[in-house]
Amino acid sequence: MKTTQQLHDLGQSLWLDNITRELLMSGTLERYINELSVTGLTSNPTIFEHAIKDSDFYNDVIREKALAGQSSEALFFELALEDLTQAADLFRSIHDATNCVDGWVSLEVSPLLVDDTAGTIAAARQLYTQAQRPNLFIKIPGNRAGIDAIEETIFAGIPVNVTLLFSREHYIEAAEAYMRGIERRIAAGLDPKVASVASLFVSRWDVAIKDKVPDALKNRLGIAIAMCTYKAYRELLASPRWQKLVTAGAQPQRLLWASTGSKDPAAPDTLYLEALAAPDTINTIPEKTLLAFVDHGQSKGVMGNEDGEALLARFAQAGIDTDALAKQLQDEGAQSFVKSWQTLMQSIESKMRSVG
Repeated sequence: MKTTQQLHDLGQSLWLDNITRELLMSGTLERYINELSVTGLTSNPTIFEHAIKDSDFYNDVIREKALAGQSSEALFFELALEDLTQAADLFRSIHDATNCVDGWVSLEVSPLLVDDTAGTIAAARQLYTQAQRPNLFIKIPGNRAGIDAIEETIFAGIPVNVTLLFSREHYIEAAEAYMRGIERRIAAGLDPKVASVASLFVSRWDVAIKDKVPDALKNRLGIAIAMCTYKAYRELLASPRWQKLVTAGAQPQRLLWASTGSKDPAAPDTLYLEALAAPDTINTIPEKTLLAFVDHGQSKGVMGNEDGEALLARFAQAGIDTDALAKQLQDEGAQSFVKSWQTLMQSIESKMRSVG
């Protein structure tokens, strides 16, 4: 049995953190679904920037839309939705068979809206309506402006992938925003079943402190943060507040491990897949990490019983302020997505000029 199937049987979904037109047209994504237990897909501006810049698959449609006078941003969202709706259709049977728990794809609102709550809500509505697919998540960052937008977007009945979460506290804020949105729907007599996932970024923790801790602690902070967050997730699902929503028909907001490709050449390339196996979670992984896991990864069972709090205490003793670092990582992540967005727009404009 493939290691990916073993994770699936354990109760963890594997989603691909990539989308390109070539992946779709070549049948590779369909093969990953059929053979490697891939049950969903995520995207971000950096992924699309590489897809558009590094291939000719988009040239004809860019030429056509450029002649129609579209802006680079409008053109991008049309290209992205063409890819993601095709991917959503590939996952639709999984989505239906799992009662909407799995089989999702994700599209991010413009990162330029990171501090604009009203703009994020409007963009989420517009993109979800434009896609016309029930299994499309709209990605909204879990910063201050995003938390308010998440509640309103859930209340509007739009599925949300909360992105750029870096700590247990970030996760809890996102979960509470989700629950407030569901509670408001119940109070208004609306269907409480609106899907969401909360995406905790893992590997960036270890990148940030790689030269600041002893060797024994290297590549372990992201896992410690994940352990503590998973504990909070299980506690929330068992809480009276959540159980009341379940009774009303709500669907749990699942915890998703993001940024799980190993960044340290000295670490195993399957590190975060092997360490973060846990029921009722999702691991979204780069294509090369997926293939590495199939080739030589090991399914080691459910996430270890090591005390995450005790491990975090060792990092505190080493001088790592995880609260401050979580804020720093979220801010840097938002800035990185803005930079990728700007590069993406430049790539599209360059393509528009070169193929026109």
